[in-house]
Amino acid sequence: MGVKAALPRYELYLYHCVLYLALLWAASWIYDASSSNANRKTFKPSVKPGWYYIGRKMDTADFEWVMWFSTFCEHILFALSGHVLFAKICSLLAPQYRSLVFMAYGMLAVFCSMGWAYLTLVLSHCVLLYSISLVKLRWLCFAAGLSTLATFRMEPFLSWQAGFVTGGFELRHVFFYGGCGFTVMRCMSFALENCDRKEGNLSFLELLKYNFYLPFFYFGPVMTFDRFYLQANIPSLIRKEREMWNLSIQALINLAAILVVDVLFHFLYILTIPSDVKLLKHLSDWALIGLAYINLVYDWVKASVMFGVINTVSRLDHLDPPQPPKCITKLYVFSETHFDRGINDWLCKYVYNYLGGKHDNALEELTATLCTYGVTLLWLGPGWVVLLWAFLNCFGLNLELWVTTFFSMEPFVSIEMSMSAAMSRRIRALFNTFNYWAIVLFNILALNSLDFAKMVAKRLFLKADQGERAETGAD
Repeated sequence: MGVKAALPRYELYLYHCVLYLALLWAASWIYDASSSNANRKTFKPSVKPGWYYIGRKMDTADFEWVMWFSTFCEHILFALSGHVLFAKICSLLAPQYRSLVFMAYGMLAVFCSMGWAYLTLVLSHCVLLYSISLVKLRWLCFAAGLSTLATFRMEPFLSWQAGFVTGGFELRHVFFYGGCGFTVMRCMSFALENCDRKEGNLSFLELLKYNFYLPFFYFGPVMTFDRFYLQANIPSLIRKEREMWNLSIQALINLAAILVVDVLFHFLYILTIPSDVKLLKHLSDWALIGLAYINLVYDWVKASVMFGVINTVSRLDHLDPPQPPKCITKLYVFSETHFDRGINDWLCKYVYNYLGGKHDNALEELTATLCTYGVTLLWLGPGWVVLLWAFLNCFGLNLELWVTTFFSMEPFVSIEMSMSAAMSRRIRALFNTFNYWAIVLFNILALNSLDFAKMVAKRLFLKADQGERAETGAD
């Protein structure tokens, strides 16, 4: 009761107005800090000359964004355009073989970009995990998959496998980790689906079709095998009404978002400022809290645009890929907090929901969340910051279940039933304020640093000295 209840329209407008005004006010503080500190020594590696007609320097601290939409934009667009072209020709001439064409083009693109040695390495992981899947033991598939994933996180296995990557292509290290990591996750999905198959086994060719679908190969998202298999083998390729129109609109929205973010990077150095601890101490509370919030919003925009480009291509292939993540503004519970919906769907299907059942038992929920974040920890790469992030989010997810269970008892249920649905929603929102800022703080760890998160928490919950709030341009 109360969670989905409609509030009066004027009340919603008021909330939106307050939020946007607060964001504008915080952005003005960040703009002042960016302008007055543009020439700091610590800014030089990442704040570089931007667009000539804007006349300001640009924040280039996010390698992933720069790679996708600046430095290597032509390479990525060329590869995806070739995929679209070959897929369209095949769909017109022989639609029943389109998944084979996807595989052939994907393997050719991987060979051209990374070389035969890397392609052989990926194929060897596919062969290994496929062979284990024939045993049809879930625990063995998990053990083999996670062990394989761990080889990309520890020496000497990492250096040995990285030696298969040759050539002078600047993105080879990014492609190495992305291609191998997502390959292992896809092979695990295939193996687990094969374990659930009651009769016979899936063919190795189906695994190759699934793994070498180029739009998903290097950067994801991960689509579980059962969904990909059904969608890639649809016999009749019929577009829904206005589907192409919607795809065109989505492509224009992605393009507009890229331009807006690039322009904002000339005025708000939201990625570079958090790395300068000395400067952070002199920022106002508005600037610091605004930085934390806008960093999370930006990460959502980046994920939405990057996955949006890939999703547009995959929708042209008549697939229904995982959706972009939810914006931080719309989150208030840990169970919906994720920045990669594909990985989230994978974890929910094979770990969290499989172990947690109906999620109404505290012990089962604890086991499910510990295992889920254990796999996530291995996926992101073990480290103190990642370990702390996983622990805090795991704790938050379990705390939600405990609190929900507690307030589902009497007399709380009777008290809520006596209220209107709108009032119930307001009270829930009030209590979820702490939960919301806990989500913000915990996920700042994954995006920025422990020092930045500690400073934001101090400003949120403890009063800062007035002297620390003054902007400064000093080094």
